Amino acid sequence: MSGPEVEVVDGMQLPDEHRALLRPGEPVEGKEGIVHRLPRFFFSVASWPEAHRIKLAPHLKLSELMMVDSCEADLLLHQFPHYVPCAIVVLARYLESFRREADAAIFVSANGGYRSPAHGLSGNKNVHSWATAADIYRVGDSYLDDEKTIAKYAALADSLGPQVFVKPYAEGDDHLHFDLGFITMTPRECSER
Repeated sequence: MSGPEVEVVDGMQLPDEHRALLRPGEPVEGKEGIVHRLPRFFFSVASWPEAHRIKLAPHLKLSELMMVDSCEADLLLHQFPHYVPCAIVVLARYLESFRREADAAIFVSANGGYRSPAHGLSGNKNVHSWATAADIYRVGDSYLDDEKTIAKYAALADSLGPQVFVKPYAEGDDHLHFDLGFITMTPRECSER
């Protein structure tokens, strides 16, 4: 990460109203009884200008992965600091690799990067709440709004390795869902005690 120094916070130490929305470290049961814990450690982003200055990868700013709309909880949408799970840096590195292989800029839709567990589109099993998924709506000049174009870039994403999951095309899709699963990250200087 380059740009301004970003504070890392333990979600367990956040005020009650933030903890209720972010649910740090909380176990979430998904399909077939599989349980994953929500992220506990977050980058504390002081403002939108700061989010625009922070480069997660050579061609990707933090702001591009945290744009949400009014489906987000009011407190998390309108007040700073914003809290973004630390694993977003892993997603950014994979998206940078995807960009390199595509040899073109990539564009993530609003609500297509990190969204909190309280976001109206999230739900308990949504990997976007881990900050490890992105909905890509455009690569270079190509809009991903038809089966052929989505399949082309899905194959490219698949080539990055088995850890990358790409949702198969479904009628009406207008983006490529790219995710790394339920990764959580504990920065070196943080204790889980």
